[in-house]
Amino acid sequence: MGVADHSKNTFLELKRKKVHRYVIFKIDEKKKEVIVEKTGGPAESFDEFAAALPENDCRYAVYDFDFVTSENCQKSKIFFIAWSPDSSRIRAKMLYATSKERFRRELDGVHYEIQATDPTEMDLEVLRERAH
Repeated sequence: MGVADHSKNTFLELKRKKVHRYVIFKIDEKKKEVIVEKTGGPAESFDEFAAALPENDCRYAVYDFDFVTSENCQKSKIFFIAWSPDSSRIRAKMLYATSKERFRRELDGVHYEIQATDPTEMDLEVLRERAH
């Protein structure tokens, strides 16, 4: 499975320039590569990000999580989320599971990784706990 240059560049824009709050990637089965499906602007909320993930299909996503530490410092951590809902097709789950490591290696600068099968496994509380 290849990774489209646009996918890598979009991740770098999120990481370095902070022009995206999140990026959702999908596998283009015809081209056999991971492409950008959707990006969210810096002002978009976590709820908007969660709503953008399909209910019945797998995706990869990167979310830039901003938070304030107990020392009152503004911080940011990048989460890689492997979204694989129970209701998605078995073929899709297998395709995403087998290509995850290769794609994940392309994204240099991810701090945490989360595997989620339903929204509760990747809600804001989970991100907060992992980031602290």
